[in-house]
Amino acid sequence: MANTVEVMKLSGVFGGSQAQEFRQTISELVQGGTQALLLDCADVTFIDSSGLGALVVALKTVRAGGGQLYLCNIPKQMMMLFELTSMDKVFQILKDEAEFFSLNPPPQEARD
Repeated sequence: MANTVEVMKLSGVFGGSQAQEFRQTISELVQGGTQALLLDCADVTFIDSSGLGALVVALKTVRAGGGQLYLCNIPKQMMMLFELTSMDKVFQILKDEAEFFSLNPPPQEARD
């Protein structure tokens, strides 16, 4: 299984049917060997309870696969929700993609 680093950009209203598709995508990434996953939330305009639940399921799925899940570029409204629900203490929240890659450099090609 490959040790991979992935960035996934979330956008728009995060919840409902989008949350269901998101959970499936996360499961596929973990099964494919993703060990470090960054969710870039810069373009999220709203998150509902099913979206928040999907993020928690994603965190559990990634951790169960031996990986780490990070969030970055959290919009103000989303951060307020995270603080109200104490999810800001559960998730690893980074400033941006650059901070993520400083912690998780992409794997380099094997050299002979």
